[in-house]
Amino acid sequence: MAKDVDLSSREWTEIIFEGKNKEFGAYQLRNDSVRRHNMAMISVVVVIIVALLLSLLVGRIEQAEETVIASNEQVMASVDTAQDEPEDEPEDEPERFEEPEVEEVLPEEVLNTVKVTELAIVEDDQVNKEDEIKTQDELKETANAFGQTDFNEGTDDVTVVREIKDEVVVEEKKPAPAPEQIFNAVEESPKFPGGDKAMYEFLSRNIRYPEMAAQNNIQGRVTVQFVVEKDGSIGEVKVVRGKDPDLDKEAVRVVKSMPKFIPGKMNGQAVRVWYTLPINFKLQS
Repeated sequence: MAKDVDLSSREWTEIIFEGKNKEFGAYQLRNDSVRRHNMAMISVVVVIIVALLLSLLVGRIEQAEETVIASNEQVMASVDTAQDEPEDEPEDEPERFEEPEVEEVLPEEVLNTVKVTELAIVEDDQVNKEDEIKTQDELKETANAFGQTDFNEGTDDVTVVREIKDEVVVEEKKPAPAPEQIFNAVEESPKFPGGDKAMYEFLSRNIRYPEMAAQNNIQGRVTVQFVVEKDGSIGEVKVVRGKDPDLDKEAVRVVKSMPKFIPGKMNGQAVRVWYTLPINFKLQS
């Protein structure tokens, strides 16, 4: 029966320690040997598998590095090849033949010509009636006497100096258009959208009391005058009666932020109008 028992089984351990003190350490070592052997085998297998995986991973990494190096070498080679290629020489532009400047030839002044009447002896049939010697009476009637000179139109001065005067064109400056008139009083005064009540509500909502003026308990009225343009927008703004620099500055700011008015009109046409507005600054008690 002992031949059929597995030497690594618990039954074999019980047979060996039958009738002996099982509290002794050898029994425990023998009893746990199977588990230790199995753990050792599993550890060996795991180590082998990890070693194989590491070797495969290292091989893959080396292969990837070789591929990257090869690609970098190809890129560098292509760059070097591109640098070695001679640049295309720019084609020679065809020579431009400029026409020689031709100086303007001004017509020469015509010199006076001299016509001299000479006496020649010829046969009667060869006498030209036009060149016939004139009588004394005929000579008196004409200025072309013998030995007299005839002058054509022109000048006697051979060294005539021509003066070419450059005309300077001065553009006439147009006067600037006069600014449109700003009326002080019109038939229809400008109006804030919604009326005066809406205007003062706007001012009370948007005025920011200057901190320095509030600390110094500065209160009072600032009178502002501004132009309502033809489209109702706010134009020039000025303080006609101030109270304090900070209050004056705030009054101007809030007036410039006002929406478009309904413009004033004269003869049914929108015009520019001065608008006077008093603004009261009062601290809450």
